[in-house]
Amino acid sequence: MNNVLLGRSAAELEDWAIAQGHKSFRGRQIHDWLYNKGVKSLSEITALPKQWRTELEDQTFRVGRLKLVHQSVAADATTKLLLATDDGETIETVGIPTDQRLTVCISSQVGCPMACRFCATGKSGLQRSLATHEIVDQVLSVREAMDRRPSHIVFMGMGEPLLNSAAVLETIRCLNTDLGIGQRRITVSTVGVPKTLPQLAELAMEKLGRAQFTLAVSLHAPNQQLREELIPTAHAYPYDDLLDDCRHYLDLTGRRVSFEYILLGELNDHPEHAAELADRVGGFQSHVNLIAYNPIEEEEFKRPTTQRIEAFRRVLERRGIAVSLRASRGLDQNAACGQLRRQHLKGS
Repeated sequence: MNNVLLGRSAAELEDWAIAQGHKSFRGRQIHDWLYNKGVKSLSEITALPKQWRTELEDQTFRVGRLKLVHQSVAADATTKLLLATDDGETIETVGIPTDQRLTVCISSQVGCPMACRFCATGKSGLQRSLATHEIVDQVLSVREAMDRRPSHIVFMGMGEPLLNSAAVLETIRCLNTDLGIGQRRITVSTVGVPKTLPQLAELAMEKLGRAQFTLAVSLHAPNQQLREELIPTAHAYPYDDLLDDCRHYLDLTGRRVSFEYILLGELNDHPEHAAELADRVGGFQSHVNLIAYNPIEEEEFKRPTTQRIEAFRRVLERRGIAVSLRASRGLDQNAACGQLRRQHLKGS
């Protein structure tokens, strides 16, 4: 949106200020108030002449911040926000704190077209992709709600990031250069879209100069048949083709690929599944991130027991696979992505 200022770089804001008939330093002032002070309207930028602020608002220029609709805080301080866009859609973002870091889980789309059975977001389908300022706002909103500077970013909220690659990469640029969050602290999670991984690497090199963010590919199964049961859209992307594209991505970027695997109790968490997964992802630089399923109302999948999780992990470790277990957070506040939005839609 040409009238939105959030998401623009310092250089872009300097050029914009000059185009408005003002000195370039005014653009730097706006940049500071957008990203450091987190203003929500141009009238708040008191460093600018009052007359200019009035003129800008008359010309419908705006910051581009979203409206907070609902906030929930879990016992472990995990904070989920429901934010409203200008066209009346709602999106979710989550702040996940520890003593050392604050990770923000952000959405790239309103809804999602991938229809993963275990995901609440996919139950509502896709409404549209988010613009850069709508993605950046989520980080600013969590910073305000938790009064703490985010240190890590994960594109693991609503939507499929690779179906909105241009805005996702522009957001990474903004988070990196305008908010000072290093690329290596940013993760882009994808369930897999045919022919997009090499394209993502090339586009990242072009837009960012390098691709140092982490690519996380959601497998959730050790073979094509089971993967299609869990992710219906996977029928268009054979397992071997997906892994070949991951290897190509690694060759282009030099960055290892992280594989995400949601453990569903007594469905994909058997030791033989772990052994098959090890055969699949072994042999090239990668890492497996295990995630215990967070239940949602619409499905009867079960959360795996601690014993089954540990048994699965031990098989991978014995097979020489780098593996970690993501800590479950916010379980008392419906932590699974998309649940807060669906509750809001049902109540409206």
